[in-house]
Amino acid sequence: MTSTIPDPLPGSRAASVAPPAADRPGRIEAHGIDHIPDSERHGHPRELFSVWAAANVNYLSLVVGGALVLMGLSLRQAVGVIVVGNLLWVLPGLLATSGPAAGAPSEVITRAVYGVLGNRVNNAVGGWLVSVCYFALNLAAAATAAFALVEKTGITAGTPVEVAVIVVIAALTLIISVYGHALIVRLYLPITLVLAGAFAVVAFAVLRHADFSYAPAEPARGGELWALLLAGTAMIASGPLSYTTSADFSRYLPRTASKRAIAAWTALGAFLPSVVVCSLGAFAATAVDMTDPQTALQEILPGWFVPLFLLALVLGTIAINALTAYSAGLALQAVGLRVRRSVSVLFDGVVAVALTLYGLLVSNFLDTVSNALQVIIVLSGPLMAIYATDVLLRRCRYDGRALSDETPDSPFWYTRGVNPAGALALVAGVTAAALCVATLYTGPVAAALDGVDLSLPVGMAVAAALYALLMRKDRTLRAARAGR
Repeated sequence: MTSTIPDPLPGSRAASVAPPAADRPGRIEAHGIDHIPDSERHGHPRELFSVWAAANVNYLSLVVGGALVLMGLSLRQAVGVIVVGNLLWVLPGLLATSGPAAGAPSEVITRAVYGVLGNRVNNAVGGWLVSVCYFALNLAAAATAAFALVEKTGITAGTPVEVAVIVVIAALTLIISVYGHALIVRLYLPITLVLAGAFAVVAFAVLRHADFSYAPAEPARGGELWALLLAGTAMIASGPLSYTTSADFSRYLPRTASKRAIAAWTALGAFLPSVVVCSLGAFAATAVDMTDPQTALQEILPGWFVPLFLLALVLGTIAINALTAYSAGLALQAVGLRVRRSVSVLFDGVVAVALTLYGLLVSNFLDTVSNALQVIIVLSGPLMAIYATDVLLRRCRYDGRALSDETPDSPFWYTRGVNPAGALALVAGVTAAALCVATLYTGPVAAALDGVDLSLPVGMAVAAALYALLMRKDRTLRAARAGR
């Protein structure tokens, strides 16, 4: 049973235990998806702030913020959308509380939702495949900045140089992911401080040139405005909704750690930098052409700072991709691949590098992947809603050892290895969202509403409501509520 020790926001008075040999920065993390015993739990919830902050002070946030203005929103509307969309970071915060409760990562905890075998499908698609695609896209973005940095040294970024740059960035990322949890916790505070300093210079330059009263020449009204606002909110929300893996980074905390502190430090660590950096992108779009942000921002940045800015873009991408690769490695183990976590992480990196090289050097493959990920919110919204609902229904009480049992004797085997409640709720939520989407295609509901995309709220609401309804009499849920 987890504790609800009162705690001043957002700290925790849980005792800090010295890190065990299995989880120290200079050693490769020994644990994968196996249960973390209480004797190896350590740390404070506040460590989660820098983990999530470092991953969200990045180039992508600038780009997305600028895109809102390019879509046709005024500056005030864009900032409002940024704040509202980022409020959904409360959900990864909630999910993070399940990590210490179970002593397991999200990839294992969701066996309670989908069943032992059903969860393998969930991890294969919603976990591994999506993570590797994001890894490739982020790696491509970092590589583009690195190519520009190489050009400034006088070296022509031909194909051999580009390949070398991509491999080096991927290698740095994978070193962090392979060493794992302890190194991430140790490194991400200084990374956060370095990135915050770099983006403070960007903020100074942007705010000097921004038009704070900016509004488009022909502002959208009525249904067109609502369509833009909802599309922008969904675009911002796709960030927090993609992190159904937040328990991966909290599972080493003591079982007695404050749940409120875990949720608060996780959510605030992501929310604050995301709002600030996305807003900077929106401000910048009122002064420069953000269709090519990297080049445009160099027009208003001090000349001496441009190389440091490009380095910061690469560093920020390494930070976010290290988390992505770490979770992708756990997802691959949870699919059923019997290898060490470090090996699964390296495999993910090889696949992501191959996709990046193919996309940047051979074809427009990454454009295709990027377009597919625009629709991924149809899946990620319901996935997040169902997991969050399960945490609430069980009152964040999970039996980590029972979750580790993959045999038909497991209490989470359900029906032939699948929990019908989770499977049906996910199918219903995805179907409802698909009917309402208006991105790469327009669903019938969106068409009837003149392009207004309600896929995010509808998909999440349908999935959460149906899951709660179908789980009312579930025996594992009753056992969790009884504290057994």
